[in-house]
Amino acid sequence: MSASSTPGHSRLTKAHKLSFAGVATLGAAALAFSLVPAGAAEGDTVSAAPVAWTKVVDGAQTQAVQQHLSAQLVVANKAAKDAAKAKADAEAAAKAKKEREQQEAASRSAARTPVFANNLDGWIKEALFIMKREGIPGSYAGIHKNIMRESSGNPMAINNWDINAQNGIPSKGLLQVIYPTFKTYHVKGTKFDQYDPVANIVAACNYAADRYGSMDNVNSAY
Repeated sequence: MSASSTPGHSRLTKAHKLSFAGVATLGAAALAFSLVPAGAAEGDTVSAAPVAWTKVVDGAQTQAVQQHLSAQLVVANKAAKDAAKAKADAEAAAKAKKEREQQEAASRSAARTPVFANNLDGWIKEALFIMKREGIPGSYAGIHKNIMRESSGNPMAINNWDINAQNGIPSKGLLQVIYPTFKTYHVKGTKFDQYDPVANIVAACNYAADRYGSMDNVNSAY
């Protein structure tokens, strides 16, 4: 049958047939079509406006996604702040604990260390306290005896006339120790000073212990 064999109907060309395009997924679609109204001349067409609900659905989806992302961002920010606060609190607690332990250790050390008088008696007793800790033998009587013979108890005594003095290394301090001996037998924790009474006694007793067994065994120049 030819396209013109049906009386009373307008002939539709292929270009004028009903056109429909839609995407049903997610409800997003655009619909456009061309119709030929009754009584229109052949070749006349009427174009229908595209359906507008695509933009409405897309807008609603975008808003929902944005709201979801905003909610996730709020949760993430809160989690980050909570983690940072927890870390800061932990560091502060660790610092406070360390400071407390240091203070307690200092207090225990202070409690264990007696206070000695700043005189010959106190110097000998402090030296004996250190010697006991370091395992250096010697007695109060042995140390006192040698001090009185060597310097008469003067911590600033110096020998400027013997062979050591002639060699440029004079004997100094309570127990008249020369610098090489003091340097070799100096005990850590005491001052590195030949004239310091406690450091001088401890170094001399350390030397005497190494050479004579104890300062108690020294009865003359050594």
